[in-house]
Amino acid sequence: MAGSSARSITAERIGYISRIESFSACHRLHSIHLSDEENKKVYGKCNNPNGHGHNYKVEVTVRGKIDAKTGMVMNLTDLKKCIEEVIMIPLDHKNLDKDVPYFTTVVSTTENVAVYIWDNMVKVLPPGLLYEIKIHETDKNVVVYRGE
Repeated sequence: MAGSSARSITAERIGYISRIESFSACHRLHSIHLSDEENKKVYGKCNNPNGHGHNYKVEVTVRGKIDAKTGMVMNLTDLKKCIEEVIMIPLDHKNLDKDVPYFTTVVSTTENVAVYIWDNMVKVLPPGLLYEIKIHETDKNVVVYRGE
């Protein structure tokens, strides 16, 4: 078997699958732990009292054994349903600060949006399967969270 990796056909294989969805939401970066002046200094124009919006692109990646019978880590239809429940219904076309109770006391930065999504995805996915949440806030700003 020159040039092959000579891996047993019955060896356990690990795969990663991702599903990408887009959602639109508005928010205001404002911490209840900072004064108005400190908020303006830290968050700049993103502290606009009327908020601002984004067309977020979120990638949910799961990691697991590739099932020998189905050939899948997870059925993508099931992953799509989980994303609909955790991301699309509560976040799409919402004001994160006013419509999502979690952000009443947590600043709605993209980092914290990723944590929110992670914490809720682990509740609906099989244990140990969630690998990564990646959010593209803009074409140039991307946040990755892996539950750490």
